[in-house]
Amino acid sequence: MHTLIICIDRDNDIGEKAGVPSPVIGRAANVDAAVKLGSIDPEDSDTNTIFGGINLYDKLILEDNDIEVVSIAGDKKVGVFSDRKISDQLDKILMQLKPDRAILVSDGAEDESVLPIIQSRIKVDAVHRIIVKQHENLESTYYIIKKAFNDPKISHTFFVPIGLVFLIYAISLYYDSPGVAVMAITAAIGIYMLYRGTGLDDVIDGFRASMMNSLHGGKITFVMYLAAIILSLVGTVRGGIEVWDYYNQEIMVGYLILLMGFINASIWWYTLAAVLINTGNIIDRYLAKEKIGRYWSHPFFIIAGGILFWAGSTYIMVISEALGGYPIFNSGREFLISSVTLAVLIAVIGAWISTKSSRKRASGR
Repeated sequence: MHTLIICIDRDNDIGEKAGVPSPVIGRAANVDAAVKLGSIDPEDSDTNTIFGGINLYDKLILEDNDIEVVSIAGDKKVGVFSDRKISDQLDKILMQLKPDRAILVSDGAEDESVLPIIQSRIKVDAVHRIIVKQHENLESTYYIIKKAFNDPKISHTFFVPIGLVFLIYAISLYYDSPGVAVMAITAAIGIYMLYRGTGLDDVIDGFRASMMNSLHGGKITFVMYLAAIILSLVGTVRGGIEVWDYYNQEIMVGYLILLMGFINASIWWYTLAAVLINTGNIIDRYLAKEKIGRYWSHPFFIIAGGILFWAGSTYIMVISEALGGYPIFNSGREFLISSVTLAVLIAVIGAWISTKSSRKRASGR
């Protein structure tokens, strides 16, 4: 056979609505399938696709007697499963009819998405799109919008802010406080934009993915992740309580002091959580007999960072008279110098252990 006209029905309307099994081979069989589908659903564009293939067949048959028209349908669950069904049917048709080239007939961009599947098996001379004149480009536009909304990144970015707006407004109406809605909606959208703009969503997605990988891989890190989450929650609550206590004290408290109070009360909880996660990574790598190398230094660096944050927040709170005095030392200068020296010393020890471990690994090879 010289040329094969292929009509695509990706969502299998001829099977679901008209009860016609695919593939449909031959002009007469395609006319019968199109009539059945059109009589059941006159608005279905796949009817026009099949008739368009038949019309093209009638025109080309005058020039070339060696030509055939077929209709191939996928599945109502458009996607991988549907395209696999189209691929299997196409393989059977090509084996049976043995055409040299093909012409694809479709009703829009959705059906044309299977074009690479067809081109991987046979040379495609042309793509003939059937468009209902009073609705030109409507299906293609709908398909593009639907594909965009099915993309998680686009749908999350688009639907979450709108959902927040409607939810907050509905709650404000329920409590008969529509005036509060504007302030609450503005604050919620602002927080969401900061959350997305600062990349916190990527950090959280990465953390969740690491947790799931640890769970499925049977790694000790999963337990460490859970412990870290609990410790972080405890630290956040502890910091919030400290902020509330300072806010209600009879002293001049600004936003900086409230922030320092939160850091001072919560930093060691966050530090311990981070150390647990890194310790879990080290244990998992050791059990898997993988190179640990630089991972040895991470807990030391985290502890050093915790010391610096704690010392800095303590110093600011003491000089602002929010705290009574420095731990152990009487002088703020001695306290800061000692804290910074201790942090640097711990970081140096971590770097030395990491370097020594890497050298031993290299020499062992």
